[in-house]
Amino acid sequence: MSDGGNLKIDYVEFSSTQLESTESFFAKAFGWGFVEYGPDYRDIREAGLGGGIARSDAPAAPLIVLKADDLEKALDTVRATGAEITKEIFDFPGGRRFEFREPGGTMMAIWSDP
Repeated sequence: MSDGGNLKIDYVEFSSTQLESTESFFAKAFGWGFVEYGPDYRDIREAGLGGGIARSDAPAAPLIVLKADDLEKALDTVRATGAEITKEIFDFPGGRRFEFREPGGTMMAIWSDP
């Protein structure tokens, strides 16, 4: 990517209509640990790649999250190359991110440290 930097997959965010059941399954089946960030989010530990589980009202495909050194530059590049920005830059515990749909339909996000 010429103007957005060398972005790499950094995090995979699962959604779950039954957060506690998903957490329990991942722990028992895969041996993963978790950090609770409120009633609606778990950060996954010991999974080989950063990840999380977000409570949701409907099942959805996992969200692939890339990391950027310059979030605004990445946003400009993603927008200019044809993605639909579905959530502008917002703060979350641990950083900032935006979300988008690439031209083929996959939902993705890019985050940066605060």
